[in-house]
Amino acid sequence: MKVSVDRDQCISCSLCWSDCPALFSEDPTDGKCSVVEAAKGEAPEELRDAGQSAAANCPVSIIHID
Repeated sequence: MKVSVDRDQCISCSLCWSDCPALFSEDPTDGKCSVVEAAKGEAPEELRDAGQSAAANCPVSIIHID
């Protein structure tokens, strides 16, 4: 599973890292969403449901799960 975030469009609402901290975190430099290091490249398939939930709850639809 691949996880990506369009950081340029992130509004730092915190929903993604609240919904799924195993995949997303707040970047301390700019407060925007980042994919956690362990999930870069190929994220664990068992986190798909949580990732899709975070993507569905994102108010600006910038999270992509493939």
